[in-house]
This record gives sequence, structure tokens and C-alpha cells, in this order.
Amino acid sequence: KVNSQKRNCSKNIYMLKKNRKISVAESIREGLIMSMKKDKNVILIGLGVDDPKGIFGTTIDLNKKFPKRVFDLPTAENGFTGFAIGLALSGKKPIITHQRVEFSLLSLDQIFNQAAKWNYLTAGKKNVPIVIRLIIGKGWGQGPQHSQSLESIFSHIPGLKVVCPSNPYNAKGLLISSIEDKNPVIFYEHRWLHETYGYVPKKNYKVKIGKGKIIKKGIDLTLVCFSLTVLECIKASKILSHYNINVEILDLQSLRPLDKNLILKSAKKTKRVIVVDNGWSFYGISSEILAIIQENNFSKNIVAKRIGLKNTSIPSTRSLAKHVYPTPFSIVKVAEKILNKKFKNLNKFN
Repeated sequence: KVNSQKRNCSKNIYMLKKNRKISVAESIREGLIMSMKKDKNVILIGLGVDDPKGIFGTTIDLNKKFPKRVFDLPTAENGFTGFAIGLALSGKKPIITHQRVEFSLLSLDQIFNQAAKWNYLTAGKKNVPIVIRLIIGKGWGQGPQHSQSLESIFSHIPGLKVVCPSNPYNAKGLLISSIEDKNPVIFYEHRWLHETYGYVPKKNYKVKIGKGKIIKKGIDLTLVCFSLTVLECIKASKILSHYNINVEILDLQSLRPLDKNLILKSAKKTKRVIVVDNGWSFYGISSEILAIIQENNFSKNIVAKRIGLKNTSIPSTRSLAKHVYPTPFSIVKVAEKILNKKFKNLNKFN
């Protein structure tokens, strides 16, 4: 009887651990705390990191836990990025946090011409282990200058790694991997993901940079996505299931390096691919993925299309902005074309 009670107790504890759900914001904060406890060289800097709101909840009270390693900086992005690169070259592991991706544009010279190139210029003798957190995506009323997703700009540069978490689990795992990586890593956080919840282990774990993940297996159509578009694709797949379309969903997780093998394997299986871009599809991540598929489409039997932001600046008003972003309904409309089908009563899902 005692042994039976112990087994039941252990089972209940296991289920509690398995059902532990926290938000993306909480998982990022947890990853920061674990990394800073593990390595005293990890430093967190940026505008507002010690603010009571804590960068959408990701840095709350970290300045109290690590008073000598968490601090605010003046509004001089190019200057403090150079400062962080110097710290990295001297053995520290700085994490820069920008409340919006647009703020980082003031420091592109430091990122592109210094951080990304030191390892190459020194023939591998010097590394710049720096993480730059960039918050992206729609925020109603933010307008054209504070709501962009600029993944393709940073993914274009050799020497940088670029990751895009889509859920609490890979947010924590990718962040820990980024902090421990010897290379400069751009860590994209979508504003609309911060308050989404999911299972996250309490332990310290890593998600490998450069590896994507199949989050739903299917045979009729492949949806390639990352960041917030993963959630949109999951919703689109549920709509398509009403029409007996079995969708496979790939979460890229990393944009540089890109998991080409995962993309090509799924494309060859389903023969139909839609790439759902978080940013503009013109000159974007989706364009690169289509090129990869086309260059390896030797039998010419794979059909692929892309969808992303409309080719315009982001409006400030909700009524206009909602027409700019890809939605589950707009993804399904592209699926109609690529599958050469007409879905009846589709408007009920719009």
C-alpha cells in the first residue's frame, strides 16, 4: 500500500511538471536568470532593462538579482553596441535588449561591420559572443516606424546567426543556446508572442540553432513558417482539415543558419508548399526559401508560393493594419490556388 502511494505520488509530481505552463515572456526571463547564474560573464544591458515593466515582463527585477550585471544605458545605440562588442572581445557575454527592432537600425555599422566580421578578420582567433534581442511585430497604433519585422535584413549578413522563437519552450531553449554561442546572435521576439503560454521545463536546456522542427505531420501541403506565423499556420491547418487537407507545418526556429534539409524533405513529400513570411515577402525570407526549393526541384513537380506582409508601410489604425498581415484565412485562400481546389462556405472562417 505504501509503495502504491509512492508510485501515485511520483506520477502526480510528474504530471505537475509536465503540465507546467508559462508565457514566452516568463520563459525568456527564466532563461536569462539561469544563464546569468551559470556564467558570471553574462551581462544584460539596454534601454529600459531595469524598468518596472521589464521589457514586456522579460527582465523584471533582474537588476535586483544581479545588481552589478544588469543596467540601463543612454539612448545611444551605436555607441553602446560598440561598447558591448568591446566587452565580448574581452571575455564577457553581453546581451543587448532593444524594445523595438527599429532602434537597432542606429547601430547597424557596429553589428554588420564589427560584430559579424571579427571572427573572419582574425582568422578565427577572436569571437564576439553577443546576443541582440530585437522585439518585432504589430502593435496597434505603433504605426509604420515601430511595428516592422526586419528578419531578412539581419539574415543577409555572413557572421550573424538569427533565431526566431515561436513558443515558450523554444524561446527559453534558443535563448540559452544563443548566450552560449561564440558567434553574435540576433534573437527576434514577436510582441504578440510574449503572452502566449506553453509547457517549459524548469531545467536548463538548449534548442539547437540551425535546426527546424516539424510541429504537425501531413501529406497534402507544407506550410513553412516562423515566429508568430507559426500560430497563424496552426489555425489555417485546422480550417483546412474541414476540407480533408492534411497539412504539414514546419517551424524554422532559426533563419541563419537555415534548415534546408528539413524544408526540402517536406517539399518533396507533399509537392505543395506555402511559405508564410513574418515580414514582407518581396526580398524576404520567403523569397530565399522559394529559391532553395526551386534550385533543388529537379523533377519540376513541386509547386510553391509565398505570403507575407502586403507591400506597403504598416498603417497606424487597426482597421487598416489588419489588411496588411497574413491571416489563417488568407493562408487558406493561397492553399486553394496551390491545390487547385475551391472550398465551399470558406467565408464562415473569415
